[in-house]
Amino acid sequence: MTGQRLALYTKAAVSSRLFMRRGLSEPEAALYVGLSASKFRELVGSGIMPRPRLIGRRRVWDIEDLDAAFKALPVEGGEEGGADSWADIMQCL
Repeated sequence: MTGQRLALYTKAAVSSRLFMRRGLSEPEAALYVGLSASKFRELVGSGIMPRPRLIGRRRVWDIEDLDAAFKALPVEGGEEGGADSWADIMQCL
């Protein structure tokens, strides 16, 4: 990637574009849930975070899906028994 293109994905640049958006790119979705893009990609691959929706060939994460997956994450010191992953949530629908 060129330096100019990398600058589009710095935390400051991404966070300045998050206002009032329903669909997020991968770097934006990662930032939205407070993760690095690589950790977010890992959690998507393991089913803990939702897979993207497709608009043509573009991959877009729905904020409502991200919110539900984030809410399903375990709480430190909390009780177990809730949905364990995004895949568990989807099975209930």
